[in-house]
Amino acid sequence: MQASQKTHVRYLILFMLFLVTTINYADRATIAIAGSSLQKDLGIDAVTLGYIFSAFGWAYVAGQIPGGWLLDRFGSKNVYAFSIFTWSLFTLLQGFVGGLPVAWAVVTLFTLRFLVGFAEAPSFPGNARIVAAWFPTQERGTASAIFNSAQYFATALFAPLMGWIVFSFGWEHVFVVMGALGIVFSMVWLKTIYNPRQHPRISPAELEHIEHNGGLVDMDQKRGSDGPKWGYIRQLLTSRMLLGVYLGQYCINAITYFFLTWFPVYLVQERGMTILKAGFIASLPAVCGFIGGVLGGVISDWLLRRGNSLTFSRKLPIVCGLLLSTSMVFCNYVDTEWMVVGFMTLAFFGKGIGALGWAVVADTSPKQIAGLSGGLFNTFGNIASITTPIVIGYIISATGSFKWALVYVGANALVAVFSYLVIVGPIKRIELRETPKPDAGPAASGKLASSHH
Repeated sequence: MQASQKTHVRYLILFMLFLVTTINYADRATIAIAGSSLQKDLGIDAVTLGYIFSAFGWAYVAGQIPGGWLLDRFGSKNVYAFSIFTWSLFTLLQGFVGGLPVAWAVVTLFTLRFLVGFAEAPSFPGNARIVAAWFPTQERGTASAIFNSAQYFATALFAPLMGWIVFSFGWEHVFVVMGALGIVFSMVWLKTIYNPRQHPRISPAELEHIEHNGGLVDMDQKRGSDGPKWGYIRQLLTSRMLLGVYLGQYCINAITYFFLTWFPVYLVQERGMTILKAGFIASLPAVCGFIGGVLGGVISDWLLRRGNSLTFSRKLPIVCGLLLSTSMVFCNYVDTEWMVVGFMTLAFFGKGIGALGWAVVADTSPKQIAGLSGGLFNTFGNIASITTPIVIGYIISATGSFKWALVYVGANALVAVFSYLVIVGPIKRIELRETPKPDAGPAASGKLASSHH
């Protein structure tokens, strides 16, 4: 095949995943940028704000398994498009709670944040499914890292913009602008996303390249018609490897959600910055998180191509990155602003490198239930989106400062390192028992997905 005949449609698909994840995270972060002004306007305390921050998480976690099942049942394209449209609508509506009496405003805000969480539930399992369908094994770490790093890019791009909107026009406008943007994007999504076989622009050469190197190109063809198979879920939950991965993801997300909720408030209240400045400062660690995020995937795939095992190639960046992210605790011992920003930036660079959980999900998910498997992983990971904002709210309320909050977040990074080093063991694709194929082996003897060359 000449190179001229080989298309690269999968990069366009990845670009769309990157954009949609950027909008997804920007919509989650709206509340953090608006948080300090909103707290003043509505006259609420740290604990109440912690609960409002957590509203997203309750529904996001509850929606993971149904969301993963819907993806396996109806395919990634349509479920995801509906998801984008609805979460954007609920984001837009948050801009109108300011006109309500305070008690109602708090309840309505909590409810709308809750609905945003529910609507966003299929997004990451959807990303993982689309990457598993469109990307060969040795490109999957990079592809997963790129969509995952959109969370930092979202903050880098939108935190200054949203800080400026809050500063110039008031916090309500942040929600309206971001919601409208997402509604428009949902239309673009429907025009550009297809399964590999159905894509009008893909060449036979690219399809063959994807299929022969581990891409699950027919994932959306053979859809299960029944509900979530609880027997399958039980097999996932009894895998020591996956339980270790789930614990690691919970801890990694604790760091993410500190950043998505309390970090701008920390800059304003503990470090005395204006909201405008906090918006810009919050974008610096995000830029480094983004660079680290992409780098982690690139390093991992490079190690894999050099003939290292899948286990070593995924774990090395995860462990080193998370050890680096504990540096945020040093913020407690410095007073100058640039040093605070420096340690936070280093911590986020490290967390970016270590955030390879979604690549591990694409490596380990049984092919029949890739959506459900991603949903289960995201359920455990995002329990942190509930606990972190609330725990930090109580810590601040009890101690009057953020010092122990930073220690709490740093400790999560160490637990994640322990989990990957001690609990996870070898990383390999899980083969389900009781599949329709009579020759399926037991779960434990699963094929080592490309970990031996």
